[in-house]
Amino acid sequence: MASVEGRSGALVVTVAGDGPRRISLRARLLRAFLRRTFKNRIRFDIPVQVVRAQVEKLSRRLPPPPDDVKVIDVDAGGVPGHWIEPANATEGRHILYLHGGGYVMCSPKTHLGFTWRIARAAAARMLVIDYRLAPEFAFPAQIDDSLTGYRFMLDSGIPPQKIAIMGDSAGGGLTFGLLMRIKALGLPMPGAAVGLSPYLDLTVTGESHYMHAKSDPMIPLPGVIYGSLTYLQGADPKHPEASPIFGEASGLPPTLIHVGSDEVLLSDSTRMVANLRAAGVPVEIDVWHRMPHVWHAFARYIPEGRAAIDKIGHFLRQTIR
Repeated sequence: MASVEGRSGALVVTVAGDGPRRISLRARLLRAFLRRTFKNRIRFDIPVQVVRAQVEKLSRRLPPPPDDVKVIDVDAGGVPGHWIEPANATEGRHILYLHGGGYVMCSPKTHLGFTWRIARAAAARMLVIDYRLAPEFAFPAQIDDSLTGYRFMLDSGIPPQKIAIMGDSAGGGLTFGLLMRIKALGLPMPGAAVGLSPYLDLTVTGESHYMHAKSDPMIPLPGVIYGSLTYLQGADPKHPEASPIFGEASGLPPTLIHVGSDEVLLSDSTRMVANLRAAGVPVEIDVWHRMPHVWHAFARYIPEGRAAIDKIGHFLRQTIR
């Protein structure tokens, strides 16, 4: 766990615990692999549609969920997606999951390798929607689709307090952007929110954006800037639905945020947590030593991914009873 101070963007994080902080050998190998094959090779001069196709092709190589987890395609009020229903799911706990991908790529299928793990850890039914992507669809189309998914759940008879909204990276940005939209419309708030390495500052002015530009093993700073420009397409980067760190945090639900200690997006999380705490919102932040961006996605390979998902499951089981 970590304490966070500062409300003006200053990056002050204290990770609890004494002595050297160690990560597994597998996590160290993963960091080296990501730096060599992703961060140092990512290109922005090829059409994003080509990259999308490559990511989707790679995701098809992952093993399917186990037999005790059902995946059911659904039309969520006009937005496609799927339900993930583990055998231990309870009718009293549901998750709306918003996938990451810099607002320009990925889908429910690319994330299925670990979303089923979160659903099972939380003993919850999970709706993962396939929201529209940039640059074909600019902000706020993604927020609009996310709201459609939330309304679909409410219209299905699920009480709002039995719903958690969560997402990773850009999906984490959508999670808190959607909460800002829900608040502005006066709709009932969900029971909880979870952000995994959330992308919350599209002005790209956080301290860690530059302090960790070299140390982050996965995400290059130009990628953060590219995602912002491609998504916004001229919209105000300080709009609270685009950059929730600039929104009014009062009234938001109990929140858990996971982030790696040397991520470029670390200050997105610490600034959001400072805002939530100042507004009196119950919030936990877990800063994981040297974990790469959304390390939960690598739960099949590293113990830290499985441990982080277990903690998410515990938080949701305790928050949404």
